[in-house]
Parts: sequence; C-alpha cells; structure tokens
Amino acid sequence: MEAAERLRQGDGNPVIAHDLRVSVRSVQRWRRAWSQNGPRALASKGPASLPLLSDELFAVLERELAKGPVAHGWPDQTWTPSRIKTLIGRRFHKSYTVQGVAALLKRHGWSCQVPARRAIERDENLVAGWVKETWPNVEGPWRRSTPGSSSRTRPDSR
Repeated sequence: MEAAERLRQGDGNPVIAHDLRVSVRSVQRWRRAWSQNGPRALASKGPASLPLLSDELFAVLERELAKGPVAHGWPDQTWTPSRIKTLIGRRFHKSYTVQGVAALLKRHGWSCQVPARRAIERDENLVAGWVKETWPNVEGPWRRSTPGSSSRTRPDSR
C-alpha cells in the first residue's frame, strides 16, 4: 500500500524500489497493475501456496513433539529444527526445509527455548581450571611475539 501511495505521488520506479528494498522490475509490475485497476490491485492475495501441514496435522505434530525426542529415537531431550524436519518426513511424508520448519513453528506460536539455568552436573572448579589451562592453548596468543609486517619485500618494516 505504501507503493500505491508513492505511485500516486509520482515517485520514480528506482526511488520506490530503493526505498522499499525491491527490484525496479517489481515496481514496474506494480505500476502497471495500479494504473489498470487502482490501489486495490496491489492488495495482498495471500500466500503463494497452501501450507503442507494443515491445522489438524499440526495438532498431531504437537502431540508427537510432546512425547519428546527420546521417544522418536534421539539420544537427548533437545528438539532442533532439523530433528523436527525429520519427524515431519517420517510421520507425515512431507518435505520441509529447516527454515520452513522454523517458520511453521513460529506461525503456530512456538519459539526458540534456551535453558534458564545451568546444568546441575556442572562443576565450576573444573570449568575455571579448563578456562585457565586448556583454553589459552586452544585459542592461541592474541598478538605475535615478534613484530610482523604486511610487506613481502621488507618483512621487518612497520
């Protein structure tokens, strides 16, 4: 609808395309539709395709998710989009992408969950020791111990 207003004001296609972050070709298509049928021609016509899982099937998926990942053969209690994608394929014989699964879950009010507390098994003393002793060896030094150079012909110059 913002495009319709901008078209009415007489703004140029490249300006509208830049401001709305779309291609100039899209704006040209919008302008043609707008000139033939007015602003209502630019109204959304809904999603390009129907969802693969209906609301009834999504309710079945929610029941399967409630059983937990272990019930479906994974070794821990963590649902990931990749695992849910696999579950949908096994249970409903439908193919989603990982991003499609994330969008499906978000559309139905699900959100990414992160543990609110640390694991009970966590030993702070072991973690502190690992950070002091092991991590510096893994990470490596921040600065070189000798002066460096970006010149191939004069390696010691700065």
